[in-house]
Amino acid sequence: MFKKEKKKLKKHLNGRHIKYVTERMPDGIDSVIGKEGALIVKGDELLVYASADVVFRADINELQASELLSLEGVILTAPDIQRNGEVRTVIAYYTHYTRYFK
Repeated sequence: MFKKEKKKLKKHLNGRHIKYVTERMPDGIDSVIGKEGALIVKGDELLVYASADVVFRADINELQASELLSLEGVILTAPDIQRNGEVRTVIAYYTHYTRYFK
């Protein structure tokens, strides 16, 4: 990810409140892994905090992120630092409607 894009992504996601988080399993099923939380950027890491715990932690340089077409959430795919680098895909649904990347 380019430096400019990384900075934009950090600003866009940091502090965003989320209703719930799902994980896309290899069989294509989405399972809820947390509720009520936030997306937090600390240095070069993105933390998905939900249900009073960090449910996903990834290096922003390795992160693939794309907003849902409805703009009600974001799909995050990256090696999860907390799970020894296991590549995971999580979907964080925002508490409030959000705007486009600018």
